[in-house]
Amino acid sequence: MLEIENLTVEIGGKTVLRNVNMSVLAGFTSVLFGPNGSGKSSLLMTIMGFSDYRVKEGRIVFMGEDITDLPVHERAKRGIGILMQRPPNLVGVKLEDLVRVAGRGGVTPGDLAKPLQMNEFLGRDVNVGFSGGEIKRSELLQLSAQNPCLYLLDEPESGVDLESIERVGGAVKDLLVGRIGCAGKKSMDGKSALIITHTGQILDYVEADRAYVMCNGTISCSGNPRELLQEIRRKGYEECVKCKILQVA
Repeated sequence: MLEIENLTVEIGGKTVLRNVNMSVLAGFTSVLFGPNGSGKSSLLMTIMGFSDYRVKEGRIVFMGEDITDLPVHERAKRGIGILMQRPPNLVGVKLEDLVRVAGRGGVTPGDLAKPLQMNEFLGRDVNVGFSGGEIKRSELLQLSAQNPCLYLLDEPESGVDLESIERVGGAVKDLLVGRIGCAGKKSMDGKSALIITHTGQILDYVEADRAYVMCNGTISCSGNPRELLQEIRRKGYEECVKCKILQVA
């Protein structure tokens, strides 16, 4: 589904990603661990095509197509969707209207909002006055309407209280369980996801197939998600850089 090859990226003249290599298979979920400031969010923003992130070397291949130079909207049309860690407030834009546009017609916002308990928010401006958990559910509602082939989820458990994490985690699971069919122009076998997690809490709800660790803007190692998380909790991220047992990406 996704191949990242020798990717080096700058923002504001500063290198934030260095020689990143990784892949996400069709129908599978990968997680990305790493300390704060290691470049995880920068990677997702680059995959999505945000213009501040300048690719200096390497390429991004999505479903067999080199999308390195495509703008954000073209990547969205091809089937990539993103849940941002800190999405903006959209004053004057009703959530119901955004969901309807994201669905490209034929979408009933009320039906999609019901499982996420977001119906009462449809008439409100997007994210304005929303709590942390409500913002996450708002983002998940938009993704549900878009129905992408590849989900990029930036710390879906971040800023969510204990009561809301079950609802958010369950919603993420529901999005990924329905792996047949997506709104991209091409078809592959199943939907895929790349999920950033700092705590690993999302793994209580989502079954991941592969994990990567990012340190200092590059992938330091990869392996089984739960085994890797256990090692991180015991020894910290710096140990992942030095570890010779884990498979080098």
